Amino acid sequence: MSRTLQTDDRGQLRTVDQTLLPFEWRSITLASAEDCREAIVSMRVRGAPLIGAVGAYGLALALRSDPTDTRLHAAHAWLLSARPTAVNLAWALDRVRARVAELAPGERAAAAWQEAGRLCDDDAQCNHRIGEWGAPRLRASARGELSSARPLQVLTHCNAGRLATIDHGTALAPIYALAAAGVPIHVWVDETRPRNQGASLTAWELAQAGVAHTVIADNAGGLLMMRGEVDAVITGCDRVAANGDVANKIGTYLKALAAADNRVPFYVACPVSTLDPASADGASIEIEYRSAREVTHARGRLPDGSVTEVALMDESVRALNPGFDITPARLVTALITEHGVIAADRVAIAELLARGTVGDHVATGREQSR
Repeated sequence: MSRTLQTDDRGQLRTVDQTLLPFEWRSITLASAEDCREAIVSMRVRGAPLIGAVGAYGLALALRSDPTDTRLHAAHAWLLSARPTAVNLAWALDRVRARVAELAPGERAAAAWQEAGRLCDDDAQCNHRIGEWGAPRLRASARGELSSARPLQVLTHCNAGRLATIDHGTALAPIYALAAAGVPIHVWVDETRPRNQGASLTAWELAQAGVAHTVIADNAGGLLMMRGEVDAVITGCDRVAANGDVANKIGTYLKALAAADNRVPFYVACPVSTLDPASADGASIEIEYRSAREVTHARGRLPDGSVTEVALMDESVRALNPGFDITPARLVTALITEHGVIAADRVAIAELLARGTVGDHVATGREQSR
């Protein structure tokens, strides 16, 4: 599979409409800042790193028609408002704005486009290294010898694969690395209601890669852990606060609680761009609330092959739809970053951010142990 986000010779973006998967693969073109924002809001593109990349290109596209300071700052704020929880959007927009702010207006659009491209290259490399750091951690979680009859059993929630990034993925990167090395592995895939990113996207990705997997109901993970059928849990993240609290897809907190109760390692694949020192803890992270219709309705394929949306409950029923929850740092075994594996605590995160992107390190700070 090629990169999730690509540019063409007309200076436009090409990506896949993720709302149609797994039943249809359709490429879409993003030719303007408006296209980019709509794709983010509608979740045609989703996943924190990919949202950031599309936002970065959206800012570049906005500057083509009007490269003034007024347009730069207004477009930055407008694109930032598309999704509030994932910090990568703000990080990517800030990076592009900082790159072009001191340039002459006539130079800004081209420089912004180039910076967005570098950001994408960095993301692909970052995720590859998360795979390299995370693979041995997952492998070490195995209970006994691995074989085709008893593979490494990993549970994941939502989609943190290449569809959520430019390439490789975050939480799926170590899984792909282990599979490529010939390590027997099986993935328990949470369906991830209400948008079913696990069932629709993660399962589709793993099938494309030839990785054994089974989709489970969101509430089944605890039982599997209790029965010793899960060696490790790994998820992605949309924002990590300065103290190590993790914002991720709704339902992540419940998996972490079950993992802690059953002494199953709970890892979070965490690009440094997802660390947010401005958020002191999880309570300071804004949680996005989405349309109740995502809960009250579901999309599926009929026997005749057509895809439709159906109601799951009477139209009079009220529904609440928070898109994310907060997993306290005390429940996180470790954060797997592109620069090493660190504790989910304030000291380790501050040390990593102080080092910038120079040097790799492992187990900085005090890792949780179970």
